[in-house]
Amino acid sequence: MHIAIDARIISSSSGRYVERLVTYLQEVDKTNQYTILVREKDRDFWKPKNANFAVVVAEFDQFSFAEQLGFNSMLKKLNADLVHFGIVQQPILYRGKKVTTFHDMTLVKTYNADKNWFVYHAKQFVGKFVFKDIARTNDHIIAISEFTKKEVLDFTHVPEEKITVIYESSDVASGGSRKYPLAAKQYILNVGGHSTYKNIKRLGDAHQLLLKDYPDLELVLVGKKNAAALINEAYFNKKKYKNITFTDFVPDDQLNWLYAHAIAYVHPSLMEGFGLPGLESMNHGLPLVSSNATCLPEIYGDAAYYFDPKNVESMARAIRDVISSEKIRHDLSKKGYQQIKKYSWKKMAEQTHAIYMDVLKTKD
Repeated sequence: MHIAIDARIISSSSGRYVERLVTYLQEVDKTNQYTILVREKDRDFWKPKNANFAVVVAEFDQFSFAEQLGFNSMLKKLNADLVHFGIVQQPILYRGKKVTTFHDMTLVKTYNADKNWFVYHAKQFVGKFVFKDIARTNDHIIAISEFTKKEVLDFTHVPEEKITVIYESSDVASGGSRKYPLAAKQYILNVGGHSTYKNIKRLGDAHQLLLKDYPDLELVLVGKKNAAALINEAYFNKKKYKNITFTDFVPDDQLNWLYAHAIAYVHPSLMEGFGLPGLESMNHGLPLVSSNATCLPEIYGDAAYYFDPKNVESMARAIRDVISSEKIRHDLSKKGYQQIKKYSWKKMAEQTHAIYMDVLKTKD
């Protein structure tokens, strides 16, 4: 059989899922042929180790006419027995056998302040119809949490048996080989994007409350300094906030160092489909202080110290409880190591492969 995987986001932060999938599928399936579709810039980003895996460039922007027409034409010519779309964005006219992974419903439920208001809401309006069409026309849907599954079911009304929950995972942490230059002796850490639903402004607000008791405490925000990050930075500057560091992109060896030396990881998000950064912090033994919104209690279990993400005082109180108590930090670190044992990238690949095989056995 010939299986194509849409991996056009493979080098992005959200592309970690599809990168791990194709990596571990090589351990699972050495028989069927796989075509991994990437953007031109990612032609050499991921290199297959098995002869039955090949990388092919698919230079089509998401949410574009080229995606709807050109990508559709390419997929037809590719003539794969099955296409797995790693993201919801796909040609709606493609009618071959297909599986799609729904990571979350943020596109249709949130607004990001760094985007053009009219363009974003136009995409959101169209996206609502597209999501429903994709759910209806796909042979199977993969959701990365029970919460996401419920969100998709409530929004699309497809039969429940059409959706399977397959959890993501986190890689075993390696030691940080290169120190990140920080003046602060103590800091709390957040890694990821700055979209509005990530709730970084409230995290900054909470951090400033903590400075009354911990005047040297730093807040380190790791992530590309894009338009969304600049909006948050301008907000903090306007309020004359202190001790907040925007790192911009950080290479893995320095990122591992930051994980290893932080006093706590804070995950303030208002909406997530899985919450991978929290698991990554657990892998480093870092105590996790987390929002109690959406899927996060499902994924983190009792290995996180929770707060109401819309309440700045609640957030500050939770962070203070953790950074002031060595016992709480030790207990969270211990529970974190146990929690991450529930998740496995290889298991994710095996379960996904089983979906492929079930779909391919189904008669048209």
